[in-house]
Amino acid sequence: MKIARVIGNMVSTIKTPSHNSQKFMVVEPIDIEGKVIGDSFVAVDAAQAGIGDIVIIIEEGGSAREILKKPDAAVDAIIVGIVDYLES
Repeated sequence: MKIARVIGNMVSTIKTPSHNSQKFMVVEPIDIEGKVIGDSFVAVDAAQAGIGDIVIIIEEGGSAREILKKPDAAVDAIIVGIVDYLES
């Protein structure tokens, strides 16, 4: 698992069937102090996150597909939780 900050929405009107009814968010990985530590990427939102939220990401394709219960879905990352606060 990783932590990340949601920095945007992604809208796609044409997509594969496995992506229908899915909400896509652009996230950037952060460290415990909130500093960006990697490149941004797209994740499926399974936690009702919004822009500015700090979220928990599972970035393993098989695990992400298991959470969605779609074993053939083209998904590499999924938002599984929203962080209330970070403490170091």
